[in-house]
Amino acid sequence: MDKLLNKINSPADLKGLTTDELIILCREIREFLIDSVSETGGHLASNLGIVELTVALHTVFNVPEDKIIFDVGHQSYVHKILTGRKELFHTLRQFGGLSGFPKSSESDCDAFNTGHSSTSISAALGIARGRDLDGGGYNVISVFGDGALTGGMMYEAMNDAGHSKTPLILILNDNAMSISKNVGAVSKHLRKLRSLPLYFRSKQVVEGILNVIPFIGKPLVRLIQHIKRFFRRLVIPTTLFDDLGFHYMGPVDGHNIKSLLTCLEYARDEKRPVLIHVQTKKGKGYMPAENNPQKFHGISSFDKTTGNTKPSEETYSARFGSVMLRLAENNKKITAITGAMPNGTGLDEFQKRFKNRFFDVGIAEQHGVTLAAGLAKAGYIPVIPLYSSFLQRAYDQTLHDVCLQNLHVVFPIDRAGIVGADGETHQGIYDISYLSHMPNMTILSPATLDQLETMLDFAVNRFDAPIAIRYPRGSAQADGISAGFAPGKAQLVSEGSDVTIIASGRMVKRAQEVARIAGRSVEIIALPTIKPLDEAAIIASAIKTKNVITIEDNVKTGGIGSMVATLLKEKRIECKFRIFAFPDTPVTHGSTDELDKLYGLDAASIASEI
Repeated sequence: MDKLLNKINSPADLKGLTTDELIILCREIREFLIDSVSETGGHLASNLGIVELTVALHTVFNVPEDKIIFDVGHQSYVHKILTGRKELFHTLRQFGGLSGFPKSSESDCDAFNTGHSSTSISAALGIARGRDLDGGGYNVISVFGDGALTGGMMYEAMNDAGHSKTPLILILNDNAMSISKNVGAVSKHLRKLRSLPLYFRSKQVVEGILNVIPFIGKPLVRLIQHIKRFFRRLVIPTTLFDDLGFHYMGPVDGHNIKSLLTCLEYARDEKRPVLIHVQTKKGKGYMPAENNPQKFHGISSFDKTTGNTKPSEETYSARFGSVMLRLAENNKKITAITGAMPNGTGLDEFQKRFKNRFFDVGIAEQHGVTLAAGLAKAGYIPVIPLYSSFLQRAYDQTLHDVCLQNLHVVFPIDRAGIVGADGETHQGIYDISYLSHMPNMTILSPATLDQLETMLDFAVNRFDAPIAIRYPRGSAQADGISAGFAPGKAQLVSEGSDVTIIASGRMVKRAQEVARIAGRSVEIIALPTIKPLDEAAIIASAIKTKNVITIEDNVKTGGIGSMVATLLKEKRIECKFRIFAFPDTPVTHGSTDELDKLYGLDAASIASEI
């Protein structure tokens, strides 16, 4: 029997399906997702949980005329399948293939590019206001998870939208998780809304009345709606969303197609700010993902029968986590802060062993950094590991609250450099540029796991100012590099007379690869300390070889190459000079090796230039 999914090539193909057919379609989509993502890797659990909601959205609304904006965006796989990209799904997150996030250049059904949390309501409100200025009548829908509600930007946007009365539909996809389990007062508020059986019964009674009266006048409809709201307010005097100016609907079973269609059709016709609270289960329909949604949030290829992945080498994230345990055992002043990612950054064991010194702030990097500043003022040593692309969200707090006050906050920067398949919104290739100009900031960059361990010990126990340690995703290490380092000093990895290669972190290994195939006498200078630069070592080598190149896992503008170029010019050192870095254009998704080659940062390309 031919699968129903094979007949779905656009959202228009959903319009004539019965409820029973839509239920069958959802089951087939789940099977398709598991088959495909087990081969390519990707964000599986969140997409399994949003199948019915996405199908209902495309049944009720007309994309691309109506605009659906997915917060974060990693839960847009079902949307992509339904909007003509099913046949390309085997290329998901592969170089040259489909992005793992919404991308308007990929399809006009992707209304807005998203990759970071808590942004969708602001974007949706902007589009809605543009629609109103143009006199348009299309719908604008923001779909976001409960984890996004820990980000302050959401409340700025809801406050604005609720006050303005701009017609807008918000859909809260509540699965009680972001990547890790959600925390905080908002999470407690949602739990309260989920657990009110009296409200549910009153809601069902009123819906029953509406269902048995086929034709009814508008005055009576309004009366019944008032009765419904009256019953709700007996149980819940008000909800947070009511107070912000939204007509609150829910909670609704996010896996019941019929209920979802009813709510979405009602919201479509309301012409005012509406928030639909939808309850879903992350990993729905695939037991390994239901049992371990953190593992299947973002996962590499796996055995779909067992859910097992291939064993991997020790990563920088894992080494960071193990070192933090040892340091915290010996220093009671060490505290750790995470932005809803204890597992992703290696702090899950720290969370268990040092509960009183562990703070999960949710997806709220700005708050997390200023919280760290406050802890430092109070005499503690806050360590706040963040992915490079997430730390950039707290640029002002890092500069204003930490650096200008010269406070001892430790910033382990995970996923620094190319992250690969997650693509342009997650590439960590800007942190050297946005941190290097901050006063009092020191930047370290280990070339090996052992060097990370030494640097973290130094940053926590033997330093007293803002300090960042940037390290890559995975386990790439240079050869023969000492675990020790002298703060502020370069390391002479190999001596040479023809050309100087200056590199840091992951690119020290690349410099060694270049030296082996370049056919020249290469001097390699590693920079375990990026800021401040070891000016004397760089100048001496430049005078010696008269040919200098820099290799870095950062954009060219404002990076190591820019810093070295400025130094050589200021000191009037005459030499040939070349920067190998990423361009300040969006860097696409693909493997690290593929992207290095694309942008001329592979060993062969650099060696040919030498």
